[in-house]
Amino acid sequence: MSKISAVLIDLSGTLHIEDLAIPGAQAALELLRQHAQVKFVTNTTKESQSLLHKRMIKCGFKIEKNEIFTSLNAARDLIVRNQYRPFFMVDDRAMEDFEGISTDDPNAVVIGLAPEKFNDATMTQAFRLIKEKNASLIAINKGRYHQQKDGLHLGPGAYVAGLEYAAGVEATVVGKPNKLFFESALKTFQDDVDFSTAVMIGDDVNDDALGANKVGMRSILVKTGKFRDGDESKVKNVADSFVEAVDMIIQNRVNM
Repeated sequence: MSKISAVLIDLSGTLHIEDLAIPGAQAALELLRQHAQVKFVTNTTKESQSLLHKRMIKCGFKIEKNEIFTSLNAARDLIVRNQYRPFFMVDDRAMEDFEGISTDDPNAVVIGLAPEKFNDATMTQAFRLIKEKNASLIAINKGRYHQQKDGLHLGPGAYVAGLEYAAGVEATVVGKPNKLFFESALKTFQDDVDFSTAVMIGDDVNDDALGANKVGMRSILVKTGKFRDGDESKVKNVADSFVEAVDMIIQNRVNM
């Protein structure tokens, strides 16, 4: 079994929940850095890269801003490459990452997690752009739900699915578990890394664990965040928390 050289690490639910770090995660991260390259990958769309970095520092993690790769980064790349002029359904705190993008005469609807914008007026405007103006539908991610301190909250996937159903289209999904997202994240490492020597650590059985497996990566599902009983039966590698996941990597106990 090839040794792991690079680790992709989810943020919310894996290293922290809101402003509370998973116990022991800070020390475990420093230990992991001695054995592998790391990159922090997240589908979070409610905060810009800068705000995410500040949150991680507040939680006690020693992380550089450029070590964070988000679905917002991937979405911006797609928008620029295709010359999209988006109608954004994105949290205001995330819009920093789209600075300079033209929104005149929209030819795309870009949707992230923005609960305050999921109302009849905004959803109808998005629907009309897609149905009547042939605008493309871009989902920054299609997450089903996410964990906050007070419990599970609905993700953007339900609203993306609603627009798909109403307009009769299929969204282009940018974030995890999209293969291009994982490829783009691995390309940010200084040394060449292929899927067979990389592992994904996360709390989402579909987007993190199974998504990584489908592209040829190993994965470790942690029992924190959005993990629910029964998820462990769907994957090969499960850890109680990020701390145990790091131990599994160091001991080379992560199965393909």
